Amino acid sequence: MTSTDTTASPDSTTARTVTDVFQPRNVLLVGMLGVGLAAAGHWTGLLWGFLGALCAGLIPAGYIEWERGRGTWGDRHVVDRTKRAPIFFVILGSIGTGSLVMVLGHAPTGILAAMLALWAMTVVLLAVNTVWKISVDAAVASAVVALLAAVHSPWWLLACTMTVAVCWSRVALGYHSVAQTVAGGSLGAATAGVFLFV
Repeated sequence: MTSTDTTASPDSTTARTVTDVFQPRNVLLVGMLGVGLAAAGHWTGLLWGFLGALCAGLIPAGYIEWERGRGTWGDRHVVDRTKRAPIFFVILGSIGTGSLVMVLGHAPTGILAAMLALWAMTVVLLAVNTVWKISVDAAVASAVVALLAAVHSPWWLLACTMTVAVCWSRVALGYHSVAQTVAGGSLGAATAGVFLFV
């Protein structure tokens, strides 16, 4: 594609679709509903799952959109690593608040464990981000698959194809290197380790 060609290549169009469809708020919404349902064993788990998705994904996404509206960032990807810290602090506060509500409301152990795992993952993402642009999208995609496999069935590991697609899209769009997506995906997968202690 030349500098005067404004049409997107099929690969970049596909990559953009993948990264938008499987962005963290969407993956967390579906994933946390599934974790909540499995943790409770009945429909009330969907309410706990929605609280988890709200705190881990929807509130942070809303914050990013609010900052975009103020002109702080150009898009939801916040490509400048040095500007990402406030997002991580919002995520940590939101997940922490949601976890406290879950403790006070006697939420099922599985959904609370998933929230605490996501909180811990965010701490690591924040720490790594101070020196290197690790992929949050890859970490979230991988974490949700791992958590669903831990609480539902190992068959959920087949959804790792979604994680691979997210990693590919982030590299194809130039947001991350292969190493940054692999590191994010590996960190996300490690979150399911919390269920060894539940």
